[in-house]
Amino acid sequence: MIFEAIIFACKAHEGHFRKGTNIPYVSHLTNVMKILLEYGYDEEVAVAGLLHDTVEDTPVTIEEVEQAFGLRVAQLVKGATEPSKLYQQEGEEEAPWKERKSHTIDYVAREKDEAVLALALADKLDNIRAITRDYRRVGEAIWDRFNAPYEQQNWYYYSLAEAFLSRQEEFGEDYRALTEEFSDAVREMFP
Repeated sequence: MIFEAIIFACKAHEGHFRKGTNIPYVSHLTNVMKILLEYGYDEEVAVAGLLHDTVEDTPVTIEEVEQAFGLRVAQLVKGATEPSKLYQQEGEEEAPWKERKSHTIDYVAREKDEAVLALALADKLDNIRAITRDYRRVGEAIWDRFNAPYEQQNWYYYSLAEAFLSRQEEFGEDYRALTEEFSDAVREMFP
């Protein structure tokens, strides 16, 4: 199923690149999958990692994900998709950045499914790693790529780290280790 999902994601994200780079976007998706597998999550969670932005950023629907990869994968992808984008109509304006990010933080604080949280963690971990690498290369100019400046990104990532860490006692060692790695990466980028 993983290899089918890689092909599916490559087709859905064809022509997409990481913000401000010439790096194909699918590299982020395979990194998220890799993180999830490294931390012991199963194939369906890894597949959801590959597809987590597909509904959000392409014309693919959650129903198409379910048809191709099953209900659990679709539920995980749905859990990782911003609600304002899940059923957004073409041409409809997305919610403001702060509103969307506040929802993500609140969602992390109350989500019951460890796999959904692990998926979100792997996604955010790869994002903060990429930001840190690019910051070392281009400095403050990196913030021009994003919809929010340094101060808001700092708030967002620290708030996420706090929300993920607050859930550690509820889940297993893999989740705990993943939250620690994410928290360390946030502190490295935003000392």
